[in-house]
Amino acid sequence: MDLGRPQAVLFACSHNAVRSPIAEALAKYLFGREIYIASAGVRPGELDGFCIAVMDEMGLDISKHKPHSFEELEDTSFDLIITLSPEAHHKALEMTRTMAVDVVYWPTPDPSAAVGTRDQMLEGYRTLRDTLLKRIKERLGWHAMGSV
Repeated sequence: MDLGRPQAVLFACSHNAVRSPIAEALAKYLFGREIYIASAGVRPGELDGFCIAVMDEMGLDISKHKPHSFEELEDTSFDLIITLSPEAHHKALEMTRTMAVDVVYWPTPDPSAAVGTRDQMLEGYRTLRDTLLKRIKERLGWHAMGSV
């Protein structure tokens, strides 16, 4: 076990419908039960179908994810909150003013704002997924052997 690794991580974005559910699923895939992982949004949105598709390409099913807000979190005792949108970063800082928690902002474009063909849009979601996977591995210290 890595003593520098957080034990509970929250990924947060604006609607908990694209960026944070992808990050949550990737982190759970990599770390299983080693780390408690959750996600939330400033406001709950609707889960995006392109998210489901690009995660399915990795064999991860997020189709049952129900977007929810910070206020709907069952547990708020995180030692790391990774925010993926400016709005979520502000909310996390506000929520944690009196708590001992690290809040880190990863500027992450929302691929649902892109326009183009279905393939062009899917490519934006794949880029998001792959970028988040790399950053999560780096930040949380994933050193296992494998091709993920």
